[in-house]
Amino acid sequence: MKRADCLFFVLAAVLITAAVHLATPEHATADPKGGASPPARSRAQAEPERVAGGKAVVAPATSRAAPARPAAPARSVGLAAPDKKELAQEIVSSAENSTLKWHEAYGYIEDIGDGQGYTAGLVGFCTGTHDLLTLVERYTEAHPDNGLARYLPALREVDGTDSHEGLDPGFPAAWRHEAGLTAFREAQDSERDRVYFDPAVRLAKLDGLGTLGQFIYYDAMVLHGPGTGDHGFHGLRERALRETDPPSEGGDEKSYLGAFLDIRRAAMKSEDPDRDTTRVDTAQRRFLDEGNLGLRTPLEWKVYGETYRVP
Repeated sequence: MKRADCLFFVLAAVLITAAVHLATPEHATADPKGGASPPARSRAQAEPERVAGGKAVVAPATSRAAPARPAAPARSVGLAAPDKKELAQEIVSSAENSTLKWHEAYGYIEDIGDGQGYTAGLVGFCTGTHDLLTLVERYTEAHPDNGLARYLPALREVDGTDSHEGLDPGFPAAWRHEAGLTAFREAQDSERDRVYFDPAVRLAKLDGLGTLGQFIYYDAMVLHGPGTGDHGFHGLRERALRETDPPSEGGDEKSYLGAFLDIRRAAMKSEDPDRDTTRVDTAQRRFLDEGNLGLRTPLEWKVYGETYRVP
């Protein structure tokens, strides 16, 4: 053939092949593995959300060439789940404020005679243990004209002591007044989470603990503070880890938590032999003995001889 005729037939073959390809519905998107995929869908067109393990997940679009594998169950968020976090605040409040109505505790302030000065707010911030001072300092950075700012020099002076010098008689009234403001309530929430709740939950998960274990860590963090000494939370945890393997290292969860509670109770009694330990003995220990590692409701417990129930 002449060169021109040859080129003509080659071109005709290419055009015919292209026409057949364009007539095929699957031509739109090529699958990387060689199969054909449907046209991509927008996020709004994705399959509906489905709930797995209490957490909503978006089902991904599937390929025609390779059916999607069943989605793995979402991991439980434990104590950080909104309902469990609410429950945690109620249980802590039963010990800190003798009520389940923890939202009413923002304005609480009292010297309970434990050598830590004024105890105030949601989780018992104390003038003698630095956390109340930090709360007011951070709040003042965001709201310089607040009613507690003028007490900062006195709070710095009494930090680490049980003294009220420079705080009486006006500081308790100023605290209660400020607690009526949304900004100060939010500041207490934020400081509770930053110093106590979030670190406790993170470390409990690191140790392989479920929801009850996360709460036990949280309550210990609130009462003992995040210190590394013998009576601080981190010191108590280190002793428990030396004594018993946590679930993350193959240990039994119930045995590990029992050891942690034993160590914690002993630390409380070493500070004061007459100290009430019912927040451990007839609350957390009760949940543990019942095998309620998920901190499931209904719950019933006692603190300071008073019975509390959550349906």
